[in-house]
Amino acid sequence: MTTRLNPITTPRHELRAEKVRRNKGEPGSAIGSRNRANALAAFIGKKAEIDEMLARLQALSDDHFNCAPDEAGWGMVGTLEHYASLLKRITDSAFGEGEHAR
Repeated sequence: MTTRLNPITTPRHELRAEKVRRNKGEPGSAIGSRNRANALAAFIGKKAEIDEMLARLQALSDDHFNCAPDEAGWGMVGTLEHYASLLKRITDSAFGEGEHAR
């Protein structure tokens, strides 16, 4: 039985594989080391960005989302429901839960 390759997608996958090989570099090569260092720097930068957002959200939560008890109403409940739904999408993705369950 002969397997026929899809001529439209195969070149794309070959290019992607080549890019991975090129970016990865050979073990111990200057290119591989530089790419890993760049990836690490980008990772640390994104982690710091997320940590800052989490700290700001925690501070806002600690302050009851700037809502005084006598101002709490259904509008604020809706706002918090929206925030919770966005955060649930993130936590589901991060922990492999909900629609991201494995």
